[in-house]
Amino acid sequence: MKLISKIFILSCLFPFFSWSQQNLLPTGSYFKDKLFSPFDSTNYSSGSFLPICESDYNLTKKIADSTKRYYQITSFLMKKHLIELTGKDYYLTISPTFDLERGRDQNDTLTSLFQNTRGYHIEGDIFKNFSFSTSFYENQSRFTKYETAYYNSVGELYPNYISYGTQNAVIPGAARTKPFKVGGFDYAYAIGNIIYAPTSRIKIIVGNNSHFIGAGYRSLLLSDNSINSPYIRTNIQLSSKWSFVYMRSRLMNLMRRPLHSSAESYYETKGLSVNYLTYTPTKHLNFSLFEGIIWNRGDSITSKSVHPLFYNPLPGISSLSIANKNEANSLLGLNLEFLPTIKHRFYSQVAMSNFDEKNMGFQIGYRGYNFGKLKNFMFQFEYNYVSKLLYTSTNRRLNYSQQNLPLAHTKGNGFQEFIVRANYEYKQFYIDIKFNFYQLDNFQSGSLLPVDKKNLYFNGTTQQEQFEIGYRFNRKMNITIFGSYTYREESLKNTIPTKFLNIGFRTSLINHYNDF
Repeated sequence: MKLISKIFILSCLFPFFSWSQQNLLPTGSYFKDKLFSPFDSTNYSSGSFLPICESDYNLTKKIADSTKRYYQITSFLMKKHLIELTGKDYYLTISPTFDLERGRDQNDTLTSLFQNTRGYHIEGDIFKNFSFSTSFYENQSRFTKYETAYYNSVGELYPNYISYGTQNAVIPGAARTKPFKVGGFDYAYAIGNIIYAPTSRIKIIVGNNSHFIGAGYRSLLLSDNSINSPYIRTNIQLSSKWSFVYMRSRLMNLMRRPLHSSAESYYETKGLSVNYLTYTPTKHLNFSLFEGIIWNRGDSITSKSVHPLFYNPLPGISSLSIANKNEANSLLGLNLEFLPTIKHRFYSQVAMSNFDEKNMGFQIGYRGYNFGKLKNFMFQFEYNYVSKLLYTSTNRRLNYSQQNLPLAHTKGNGFQEFIVRANYEYKQFYIDIKFNFYQLDNFQSGSLLPVDKKNLYFNGTTQQEQFEIGYRFNRKMNITIFGSYTYREESLKNTIPTKFLNIGFRTSLINHYNDF
């Protein structure tokens, strides 16, 4: 809080007389697809450490609805926020957020499935160099059987006389839960950021949010799959070709400490340091060096200060210096993007843990837009490979996870994945198609939990297809009315395919992955 106060005071010392948008763009799939699409003969190409600031690439302006509206109600519904206040030195927007869905699995006709989300999203710009945002979501949900089983398996870990038992559940991209009615979940979460730009080359961001690295549907380095965490991040544009991101965050294992003096025992904590250096030699090519390290901050009994190298900004130095695997767990990676033309983007990632060539992962993918005269069309193909132990540590409390969920790929370890995606929009009507296929190789569910649940390794396949059709009312907030169908099949004994038919009306700014 002291740091936030200092940033606010500093921003008020500069006598600017016009405001500038510094706020962060949403990281939902719709916004990512638009971010990497061509607009006015230009592309975004700068390392893809998301979310990015509007002042770096004003996507909101590019996707704005330019259709002439003749009535105030349609103009509000299609183009604006609920409340928009503009003055000489400020700009403030307030919008409701919601996700109202009803559906049924055709192989589970006795259970009604639903999502009931209500909340708000507020953004503000003050003077030229200061912006803020805050969102809150209150939820009640009942999911399909395969989702429910997974969410329960990664729930909170409570100490008992023998080991740790599991209670409640965790929802990717959301929060830990408590029970709701029969088979349902009740949970709430908040997101917020403060952005201060003392110069055009430096941005300081303090908040509680998730991040995503890369141009892919997945990220093998850092993704928005897990739960939001408090962080401080500095974006520095070193030159026209070099940029650097310095981020430090406080993570948790959802493992209750056995001893406590408060009404509820605390969770075990750990630190995350990220250094990300990007080189953009031309507008057609950029590659980035990634270093992400999980740092020990104690165990179930003791707490301690993080190692001094936690604050080191030079990529690779900390990974090379820390030989004690009980102190830190290092993930090194490379992110590469190549744009041969404005409509085509090839991308790739390589990841390795603790300089061990046996623990590797890699990604290769392609995005293509607007083939021929077909506007607002996107096609994506992606392949991901992750070895058996890429994100694990010899000290399980230092696994590459946040609140018991993977920090990178949503599946964790031990698989190959093929993804095919396509979407098309015509006069605000849209179609979205997605196909996932997993080949599991020594896969262990719960491999990233901070304690060993003694789950067996197994091989097999999983495939999931999803088709969605809808109407997008508002592009700023991605407000849609939609219907979707999901088919999922696993090559495991005693599993019944999922055939989920769903309809809804929602605001979609962030991702909640269920294709694991």
